[in-house]
Amino acid sequence: MRKKRYRADENKYSILTLDDDPIMTETIQSYFQPLGYRVDIENDPYAAIERIRVGNYDILLLDFLMTPICGDQVVEQIRTFNQDLFIILLTGHKSMVPPIRTIRALDIQGYYEKSDRFDQLELLVESCIKSIDHMRTIKAYQKSLAELANALPEIYSFRTADALEAPPILKIAKRLWTCTSGFLAAWSETVPRKLVRYAFGKKFETLDGMTPQQLLGQIEAMEETGLCMRTLLQDTDGNAVGVLALETQKKPGFYQERLFEIFSRQCASALENNALMTRVKTGYLEVIQALRLMVDAKDIYTRGHSDRVAYYAVQLAVALGKEEKFCERVQLAGLLHDIGKMAVPDEILLAERRLTNEELDVIRKHPQYGCSILSAITHFREIVPIVRSHHERYGGGGYPDGLIGEEIPEESRIISIADAFDAMTSTRRYRSKMTFEEAAKQLRDNKDIQFDGAMVDVFLALIPKLPKEEIALTERTELFAERIFKL
Repeated sequence: MRKKRYRADENKYSILTLDDDPIMTETIQSYFQPLGYRVDIENDPYAAIERIRVGNYDILLLDFLMTPICGDQVVEQIRTFNQDLFIILLTGHKSMVPPIRTIRALDIQGYYEKSDRFDQLELLVESCIKSIDHMRTIKAYQKSLAELANALPEIYSFRTADALEAPPILKIAKRLWTCTSGFLAAWSETVPRKLVRYAFGKKFETLDGMTPQQLLGQIEAMEETGLCMRTLLQDTDGNAVGVLALETQKKPGFYQERLFEIFSRQCASALENNALMTRVKTGYLEVIQALRLMVDAKDIYTRGHSDRVAYYAVQLAVALGKEEKFCERVQLAGLLHDIGKMAVPDEILLAERRLTNEELDVIRKHPQYGCSILSAITHFREIVPIVRSHHERYGGGGYPDGLIGEEIPEESRIISIADAFDAMTSTRRYRSKMTFEEAAKQLRDNKDIQFDGAMVDVFLALIPKLPKEEIALTERTELFAERIFKL
């Protein structure tokens, strides 16, 4: 039984309903509009295609049997210019539904058999909305990460509190978070026990002469509203070097708070006057660390998996005689190879049942989702092809591109072996872990089928030689992360 009926925020989601029967489109509009959706109607398939081309719709509800063209033909034309639209087919009878292969090829989210009740259609729309919300969050976080990464050189161009030009920093903050007011206060080297004040908005009064600890007291009232993000900026010795505070229009979510922590650390490092390149690298690794933790947070059973894949992959690359830059790419790609799973809904990723073919198709898109996230950040672009291809099979039949043999990037072939080995030797919710001998047999049996056979031989010869304390450390996720990141 449903505990609560979903109601959309007013006009937050837009639906276009297409049917050559005006009564049906008007009925759907009258049903969904009171639920908070913006619903437009169209009775001409060609006109609907043009409305979607120039408009901004989230969901299309369309009849399958129409004139002059049917619903699948409408979708086929739409998919040539819009891959993001969620589509639900309406049919008069199940026997009229197009073949499953057509539904998959056109990326149609579902179909609904027409009746005088719309509760099942409402559930399908709600399912689409959840996916839309998830993708909007991912895209917003992706955009913010890209802006943060691209802003690092600008942040690190500031050396001391006296030379600091804070308005650019606050400008960056306003870009990353929708802020109504904020300030950056930093100790001045020339004026003891005074604060250099940079602020925007009408919220903050004169800050000169106040210590960072006193400033924190000033914004406690703001924190009670849940609309404030603030932090005490500290150097590596834990000494206070300033305060950064922002007041947002909406309560910050998990992603926004994580970004704020990273951003704040970059500001503190700039104030500490460390070398530019050292701090850029620190910020770069913190972004990686944040992404790694995001993936780990999705599933307790795979926590630490990316760390171990990176470890095994680097060991294999070294054993193959690869140069340092190659090994660094392998390590980074190993850490972030599953970042695309952030875009996979929890009800699919964490399911404790056999997945449907449609759900498996969603899982298999995670390399492409990962590419979308990583390609937005300049520092990560060189590993995009590696992450994209880590589920290709050496003998063919892998995804997403069906590459074969040497067509698959060498780094991806390495990560594929490390990924499979760690998955097999780790406990998952649906099975116990394999022994080394059992996992080794699986790798051997799939030489030149799933894996590069020559690499499998090197890997299986390598594993018994690895220091036992290193292998043990991989089970202690945080300590192992410290070793990898050298923090």
